[in-house]
Amino acid sequence: SLQIPLRAGANFLFSPFDPMQSSRAMALYLALVLCGVATGVAAEQDARSAVTPVQKVIELMEGMLAKGKAEKHDEQVQFAAYKQFCDDTTVEKKRAISEANEKIEVLKADIEKYTATAAKLTQEIADHDEDISVWKGDQKAATNVREIEKADYDAMHKDYSESVDALQRAIAVLKKQAYDRSQASLAQVSRLKTLTLIPAEAKRAIDLFLVQDSEDPAEGLEVSAPEAAGYEFQSHGIIEVLEKLLDKFIDERTKLEKEEMNGKHAYDMLMQDLRAQIDQATQDRGEKAETKAKKLQAKADAQGDLTDTTTTKEADEKYLADLTATCQQKASDFESRQQLRAEEIEAIQKAIEILSSDAVKGNAEKYLPSFAQKAGSSLAQLRSSAADVPQQRVAEFLRVQGRHLNSRVLSALAVRVADDPFAKAKKMIKDLIVRLMEEANEEAEHKGWCDTELSTNEQTRKEKTEAVETLHAEIDELESSIAKLTEDISELTKAVAELDTAMAEATKLRQEEKTKNEQTIADAGEAQTAVAQALTVLKEFYAKAGEATALVQQQPTAPEIFDSPYQGMQSENGGVIGMLEVIESDFARLEADTTAAEATAQKEYDTFMTESRVDKAAKSTDIEHKTAKKQDEEQALTTKEADLEGTQKELDAALAYFDKLKPSCVDAGVSYDDRVSRRKEEIESLQEALRILNGEDMA
Repeated sequence: SLQIPLRAGANFLFSPFDPMQSSRAMALYLALVLCGVATGVAAEQDARSAVTPVQKVIELMEGMLAKGKAEKHDEQVQFAAYKQFCDDTTVEKKRAISEANEKIEVLKADIEKYTATAAKLTQEIADHDEDISVWKGDQKAATNVREIEKADYDAMHKDYSESVDALQRAIAVLKKQAYDRSQASLAQVSRLKTLTLIPAEAKRAIDLFLVQDSEDPAEGLEVSAPEAAGYEFQSHGIIEVLEKLLDKFIDERTKLEKEEMNGKHAYDMLMQDLRAQIDQATQDRGEKAETKAKKLQAKADAQGDLTDTTTTKEADEKYLADLTATCQQKASDFESRQQLRAEEIEAIQKAIEILSSDAVKGNAEKYLPSFAQKAGSSLAQLRSSAADVPQQRVAEFLRVQGRHLNSRVLSALAVRVADDPFAKAKKMIKDLIVRLMEEANEEAEHKGWCDTELSTNEQTRKEKTEAVETLHAEIDELESSIAKLTEDISELTKAVAELDTAMAEATKLRQEEKTKNEQTIADAGEAQTAVAQALTVLKEFYAKAGEATALVQQQPTAPEIFDSPYQGMQSENGGVIGMLEVIESDFARLEADTTAAEATAQKEYDTFMTESRVDKAAKSTDIEHKTAKKQDEEQALTTKEADLEGTQKELDAALAYFDKLKPSCVDAGVSYDDRVSRRKEEIESLQEALRILNGEDMA
């Protein structure tokens, strides 16, 4: 049998060898006409005079065939572009994930370093806090002790002052002589007994002094005698006692004042020392707290970068996994769809062949074709000579030594000694020895100066070269980092733009597909209603027709006419109604399948939009962090370049000075030691030649 898909999910079975089924196929098209107009059966003669329904169906199916081939080709082109997107995006995401893993390792190491440094600083700060707390406690304790000592001093000093004052007044009273004093005048002496510092012995002496015959001599008389004298001055003993007490109290008060002054001085020195220690500890603590804050801030920044990088990496990994799954699913769907489209095209071609046969054309006039094929769509996912004997001996000696020492001076002198007179040769040798020795001294002095200058210059060149190289390395690193950040920002910005484009495109496609699906569902519902109406009309008609009764013969005899009731085309009725029921079920299935496809597409769209928004938010945050970091590094680069320019000028000056030193200080093929050695050998050779001329070695 052969399947002919009329719309998505609606398949009819036709056999080219079954006339009955061919008749039923024709009935299908009649039913479609009934669905459109819901009217009675058209007249057979009118149907024959118009274009046959089969021809219309063949034209429709040829249009379907052309459309199916075009859509199949368009789908191949669309999938090729989508597959290229999948491959390119997969490579890019894998690279981004690899770079994120490397960055995460670096950030974790930095975080551990910052954490360890912060923990060490926290312990040191705690030690400072403990020291400060102890010292402040010492301050408080010392202050409390000092306040107690000061209160004791004030009380004691007050007692001594009051005692001294009382003693002075009492002594002044007692020293008044040559007259008797009244009883009231001894009150100053009596008051001394109330002072706490007066010893018991002194109090007893005062009592003895005061105890007199206090009885009233005129006791018992009615008229009292004149007031008797309170005390008649007789002795200086009590005054001496009081004066000794006065001197003692004054000495003790003076000693107390000295002790108070010494105590206050010791307290002031202690407080000054404690304050100095607290101030230094507070300063150290503040510096360490500031350093700790910087380390914690650096840690927080690193953690922020780590979180952002991890989030971005996880989002990329999820996106890559989803993309891989989606791409694989789309590839599988593409193969299935291409196979289905090929089968559909083949089925349509066979159907056209069947409908073009004589068996179908012969019955075309009984049916009217009307059907539309659903065009499916789905959401696309966007993403490098002669002389005497001595002279001859000297000349020969000098020649040999000249060749041995490679000395042009000795070789030239050998020629001169051989040619010049004897005395002149000796003088020449002596002068040459002196000149060579002077040159040796001059060269030694120059060598010392050169060594100093070269050493200083070498150290300067080394330091400046290292500084320049370090600055170059730092600048290269900053430039590389800035370039990398610029590239990352550009890529992230591009990715965000691509996400925006993809989301907009997805929204547009979703809306179009939703509109089309809604229209399909509405059409399917309307078609179901029409088919149901057609079925009702046909069923009612044939039901009534089946109940028609026979005619009764009447008298007189009538002309011959039909004698059986007409019950309609009952033989065709079953096939038409059956086909209409199949059509109704196909429309119902079309509506259900389209509704399910719409729900699935909406769910995929919602998932895609949610993941895209999360990915966009993560990338936007990463762009902000990288932009801020890029600005900081650009500022650092400007500073480093200025430092490099200054250091390079200093290095150039040192190199220029070195070039000036080289002609006179740097060895030109022969080292200083070699020159000294050769000059020494030349001098020794000249001295030997002089001895030969003097006849010292004639033996």
